[in-house]
Amino acid sequence: MELTRDEQIEKIKEVLNLLRPYLQRDGGDVEFVDFNDGIVQLKMLGACQGCAIADVTVYDGIERALVEEVPGVIGVETVEDDNGFDGWNF
Repeated sequence: MELTRDEQIEKIKEVLNLLRPYLQRDGGDVEFVDFNDGIVQLKMLGACQGCAIADVTVYDGIERALVEEVPGVIGVETVEDDNGFDGWNF
């Protein structure tokens, strides 16, 4: 059975809520932004912004969980903060 977009978004948020405590434990967080064409857009918050291993967290952790748990999700991408700040790049 195929999920509606609203059902997919609800499931995405459920999975993110299960992962959130692990991010918060290290001072970070994640925010759902949008879901289109199988891609979940996320904003990394707190210590996750600009963290050297944020890509590992996003792609090896969050993306893997979402692809496995939510039918129709094929990938994840991060988006910049509204003011254009996307963490510190050294």
